[in-house]
Amino acid sequence: MSKLTNKIDANDRTIYDVLNEQKYTVDYFQREYSWEQKHIEQLVSDLTTSFLQEYKEGDERSAGENYNNYYMGPFVVSVKDGKRSIIDGQQRLTSLTLLLIYLNNLQKILGINESIERMIFSEARGVKSFNIQVEERVECLQNLFECGEYTPKDSDDESTINMANRYNDIVEFFPEEIKGDVLSFFIDWIKYNVILVEIVAYSDENAYTIFETMNDRGLNLTPTEMLKGFLLSRFHDRSKREQANHFWKESMQKLHAYDKDEDQRFIQSWLRAKYADSIRQGKVGSKNEDFEKIGTRFHSWVRENLDKVGLADNTDKAFSDFFDNEFNFYFKAYLILMDAIKNFQEELEYVYYTDDWGIASSLSFPLLLSPLNINDSQDTIKAKMNIVAKYIEAFVVRRSINYRKFSSSSIRYTMYSLVKEIRGKSIEDLKLILTEKLNNMPEKFDGIVNFGMHGQNKRFVKFLLSRISSYIDKEAGIDSVYDSYYRPDGKPFEIEHIWANKYERHIDEFDQKADFELFRNRLGDLVLLPRGTNQSYGDKPYEEKHKHYVKENLLVQSLTPLAYENNPNFTNMISNTSLPFVPHEQFKKADIEQRQMLYKAICEQIWGEL
Repeated sequence: MSKLTNKIDANDRTIYDVLNEQKYTVDYFQREYSWEQKHIEQLVSDLTTSFLQEYKEGDERSAGENYNNYYMGPFVVSVKDGKRSIIDGQQRLTSLTLLLIYLNNLQKILGINESIERMIFSEARGVKSFNIQVEERVECLQNLFECGEYTPKDSDDESTINMANRYNDIVEFFPEEIKGDVLSFFIDWIKYNVILVEIVAYSDENAYTIFETMNDRGLNLTPTEMLKGFLLSRFHDRSKREQANHFWKESMQKLHAYDKDEDQRFIQSWLRAKYADSIRQGKVGSKNEDFEKIGTRFHSWVRENLDKVGLADNTDKAFSDFFDNEFNFYFKAYLILMDAIKNFQEELEYVYYTDDWGIASSLSFPLLLSPLNINDSQDTIKAKMNIVAKYIEAFVVRRSINYRKFSSSSIRYTMYSLVKEIRGKSIEDLKLILTEKLNNMPEKFDGIVNFGMHGQNKRFVKFLLSRISSYIDKEAGIDSVYDSYYRPDGKPFEIEHIWANKYERHIDEFDQKADFELFRNRLGDLVLLPRGTNQSYGDKPYEEKHKHYVKENLLVQSLTPLAYENNPNFTNMISNTSLPFVPHEQFKKADIEQRQMLYKAICEQIWGEL
């Protein structure tokens, strides 16, 4: 083996150095891009809050040279024949590429022209190619780069679907206060102040040895481990320290069974729910406050706020009580929360839905924990969580049907303020506060009258139809659950347009094809059908296919007159709920509008009150 093959290099490199006109392949061992929403949210939050901590209004661009750097840790590449293959770190590099594409699209909107395209793709002999080269992902990246959106196809692999979803998450999470003149400063900071440690091996054997060492025996301490070290160091009694250490390790193992980063999300959620008082104002130049500091460096925040968490007297009793009471209570409550998200429970029904179309966990989890008191019984804990979760869902639905954003950046201040407002409240007070919040929302259910599906809200539309369909089934006494529609084990459900995509059938009501397409995507023209059934009905005229609908779920059945004959479950449900179900012999523009009003009435019954 040559000296070059044995050689290993390690250097600090800026994002600009790593990605600018530098090509990488992704090793087959690291092929799938698997980051979830919570990972991209944390990345965007960490980067933007760290930047805003440095930037001061009135700074010159050159001042960025003195801003503190942000270290993202190591990545490993193998170099052979001049080609670079990513062995470890493609999750971060792919996510950074998605962020750069978003920044490039954003700067076009704002009329800014910073040089970041060459960090996304480069050109040789007139041929452009993306700097992270995976053939299956090219179409997605191309569409995101050129159009700012990509709708995954059935044939797309897991990585491509995740990339499209994570790009949409970046759009949602990116803070408003950077969407202006300050964007150029942020781009500078991303390029030159965000640092990676590049470890280069010149043989696969060395590269994989490094990969395994970093992942099996890494020494970088997480914020959770640093907090643990600090808290345990304050015990004077060795036996109490060992007892606290044992309890901590057992707790972290249970959290890691959900996700390797669940310990950090728990501590962030708990400290925000219970102790955070101050919030950074949503404007450039504002300083990070409690909520932001807990989100990025909660171990430091605790050390600096011992009085706030009841540890100022520095005694063994104070720290033992903190573990035995405060930590233990919120840890157990968090397990109840996590189990309710993973497994449907009647008494925590609304908590279950938050993982499919709720607000980001960094906002929703502190809200769900905030009203709890350490003396609450398990029944009280569940009741409070379910009330808050129902409020979150109603908030999201109202915003969505009125085409209003509910991204973290747009509602962060509102939600963190609410965390403080409902902190420690009784069930009765909690209902009063949240009912008043809903009543005062400018977004009403009337918004559904004109609501329809477009390229960016298909996931929400499927969620809404799944909730409505399962609600009708349940009211009729049918053994059907939400999961059977939204995430079934068997044949998946798809959104079905009742109108086929045949403009020529509707020229009597529409002069322009664009008007027809807009109406065809209205909620009143949409139902859920199993894949296959959906495809077999698709192009038929309504008069031919509605008789087949009687074999489908109740919401679909309700279109055809046959459903109203000899169907006591259905007719009794109509009588009991007073919902305006009517059969449709034909399906014209007025029928879609009538159906739209039915959906509005169902939404009001599901989310009208707490």
